[in-house]
Amino acid sequence: MDKKRNISIIAHGGAGKTSLAEAMLFNAKAVDKLGKVDDGTSHLDFEPEEIKRKITVSAAIHHYDWGGCAVNLIDTPGFSNFLTETRDSLRVVGGAVVILSAISGVKVQTEKIWEFADEFEVSRVAFVNKMDRDRASFLRAVDDMERVLKVKGVPMQIPMGEGPDFRGLIDLMEMKAYTYSADGSGAFEASAIPEGFRNDASAMRENMVAAIVETDDSLTEKYLGGQEITDGELRAALREGVLTRRFIPVYLGS
Repeated sequence: MDKKRNISIIAHGGAGKTSLAEAMLFNAKAVDKLGKVDDGTSHLDFEPEEIKRKITVSAAIHHYDWGGCAVNLIDTPGFSNFLTETRDSLRVVGGAVVILSAISGVKVQTEKIWEFADEFEVSRVAFVNKMDRDRASFLRAVDDMERVLKVKGVPMQIPMGEGPDFRGLIDLMEMKAYTYSADGSGAFEASAIPEGFRNDASAMRENMVAAIVETDDSLTEKYLGGQEITDGELRAALREGVLTRRFIPVYLGS
């Protein structure tokens, strides 16, 4: 059982839950083709009404293997008429991915679904989607989440460009840049952080470390004493912070 994970993807309607789930299944090689909602090839939105309306009406379940774990994934509805299934799914999961819009941030349905997750004490991570759209702003979405949902957001990545200029991201844990292919395939190239982003990345990593070590008194003492925090210690503290819902780590993409 320690190698099984049950997770839901939750958000307001139109946030991109199904598209993210399809990408996860494809990257994990659980499916041979990347399913798409717009052309009716989704593996999760397969009911005739869902294909016609291009929205998720009922919760759909799929699974994949990742990192030695068997993951059961639940793609949930986000429109208010169908939220009963979303609430029911949160009864049985150990964690959830909450999608935020880089354009509009938190919506009314997001608040309602967040209440469901609080009710069942579900651990969460956040994913800021649609970073390639006009008027996209990663930090604005994080600020909106903190202000409306009353939680502490900890960015784990920062974007390289926003809106039409979005071309990749910087992972603050690994301190590496990931530049995506312009063809929309999702292919990427890992590299050192470009010169123009190094100062921002260093500052945001410092904020990330400071937030994570607060979950462990001994790590806090090491940090305040100027001692080095190892990656292993940081990841263990990150896990503890997520499981105890001390903060919400925030990731990004499109």
